[in-house]
Amino acid sequence: MLAKIWSAALVGLEAVKVTVEVDLAGGLPGITVVGLPDTAVQESKERVKAAIKNAGFAFPMRRVVINLAPADLRKEGPSFDLPIAIGILAAADQIESSLLKEFLFLGEVSLDGSLRPVAGVLPIAVKAKSLGFRGIVVPQANGAEAALVNDLEVYSFEQLTEVGRFLEHPDRFKPLIGQPAKLLEQSTSLLPDLQDVKGQAHARRALEIAAAGGHNLVLSGPPGSGKTMLAKRLPSILPALSFDEALEVTQVHSVSGLLKERGSLVSDRPFRSPHHSASGPSLVGGGSYPRPGEVSLAHRGVLFLDELTEFKRNVLEFLRQPLEDGAVTISRTRQSVSYPAQFTLIASTNPCPCGYYGDRVQACSCTPRQRDLYWAKLSGPLMDRIDLQVAVNRLQPQEMTEQKLMGESSALVKDRVEAARQIAQQRFAEIPGLACNAQMQPDHLRRWCQLTDSTRQLLEGAIRKLGLSARGTDRILKVARTIADLANDDALTTAHVAEAIQYRTLDRQM
Repeated sequence: MLAKIWSAALVGLEAVKVTVEVDLAGGLPGITVVGLPDTAVQESKERVKAAIKNAGFAFPMRRVVINLAPADLRKEGPSFDLPIAIGILAAADQIESSLLKEFLFLGEVSLDGSLRPVAGVLPIAVKAKSLGFRGIVVPQANGAEAALVNDLEVYSFEQLTEVGRFLEHPDRFKPLIGQPAKLLEQSTSLLPDLQDVKGQAHARRALEIAAAGGHNLVLSGPPGSGKTMLAKRLPSILPALSFDEALEVTQVHSVSGLLKERGSLVSDRPFRSPHHSASGPSLVGGGSYPRPGEVSLAHRGVLFLDELTEFKRNVLEFLRQPLEDGAVTISRTRQSVSYPAQFTLIASTNPCPCGYYGDRVQACSCTPRQRDLYWAKLSGPLMDRIDLQVAVNRLQPQEMTEQKLMGESSALVKDRVEAARQIAQQRFAEIPGLACNAQMQPDHLRRWCQLTDSTRQLLEGAIRKLGLSARGTDRILKVARTIADLANDDALTTAHVAEAIQYRTLDRQM
C-alpha cells in the first residue's frame, strides 16, 4: 500500500515542500530511503523502526521504500523522522490517513517514541500557510514557534502515540493559539543604560547618530576609555522591533537551531559579539550546507567587533559585501542560498599596538612604522563603509570620581532616536525596503541631501584634505541627513555637514 505525507526542507530561509511517499511491497523486510537523503535522514530508518515498536505499534515485516520528492533536492537533518513514521503507519493501515493531505508534518523521533525539537520550524510554518495547508504537526517544544504564524492550525505533541490519536480523533484536540503581539511586548533582557557612562559627550553623540540613522561606527581609544561600555549600550537606544522585523529575526535564529529549546519570538534586537579569532565562514555564514553566520544572526540588530584590528584582515574583508548589500549570498557546488544581513556594525580598537597613541595620561611606545603596520590591517574599502569614526579619550581622575558627570538615560536618547527614525520613514514611505538613512542610494542622496554653495565648498575641502572616496563622501552626506533629522530640519546646513565631517577621525590617521 502507498501513503503520502507532506513535509518540507529548507534552502536558506526558504522552505520547499517535500512529499514523503511510503510504499509497502513484498520481498525481504527492510527499509530503503531514496530522494537524495543525507546521513541524518538515512539514519532515520533505525530511529523510526525502534520508535514505532516502542510506541506500541507493529512495524510491518515487509519491504519499505521511502521516497523524498523532489528527488533533486538535498534532504538533511532529522526533521523527516515524524513524517516517515506516520507514512509507514498509514501505509500499514494502523492509523487513519484521511487528514494527512491537510497537514504538514515535522519532527525528530527518539527510540522510545517521544518527539524531539528540530530547527527551522518557523519558516516552514510560514510556507505551509502560503501553500494553503490547514495546519502543521510538530514536536511540543516547537509548538510556540510555529504558532507565531496566524491563520494556521498548529498541533504539538510529546509522543508518536499522541499524533496517532490526533489523526484518529482530531475533534478531541485543540490547536495552539499564538499571541505574537504579547510576546513582542515582553522584553527578555535588561539592557545596560547609557546613563552609566560618565562624560564622553562626543562618543555618546556619535552613538545617538548611529542609532538614529542605522550608521556603522568604530570607536578608537586607549584601554579603559569606555569603548566596550559604550558599544554594549547601543541596543538600549535602538527603536523596538516591529512584528514583521521580529518575525524575520526569529526565522534566522530558527534556521540556526537557536529556538529549539526556547521556541519563542525574538522580541529584542540581536547583539552579536564574535571573538577576534572567528573565521570568515563563521562571520558571514558557510559550510558544506550553508548556515547563517554572525552577520545574519545580527540581522536588524548590532554586530559588535571588539578589538577590530585583532581580526585577520582577510576575515574583515568578508564584511564588505554584506555591509553594502544588506544580505549574504553563499554559493556552493550543490546550492546557493541567501540570508538577510541588515545590521549596524559597531567596532572598537586601540589607536596603536601599545594602545596609548594620543593618550593624555600615558605616552605611546610605538614607532611610526609599527603604527602604520597596525592600521594596515584595516583596508580603505572597509573603512569607507564605516560612517562614524570616533576617538574616545580616557577620563581624567577628577572626571572618574565626579558623580554629576552622568549623562542622559537611554530612555531619553531613545525618544529622540525614534523621532528621527519616524521622520526618515515618512520620507521613504513610497520606497519599499528603505528604512533608515544609512540605506540611501545615490539617487536618494541627490533628492534629500541637496547642498548650498557654502556647504558644497566645505565638503569639497574635506574631500581634498582627507582624501575621501566617492563612497566616503556619500557616507558623510548620509550622516549629515541623520543629524538634520535629529534636529528636525528639512534642509542640510553647513553645521550638519561640518559635524558629519568631524566623525572621520581615522581618515586623518590612516
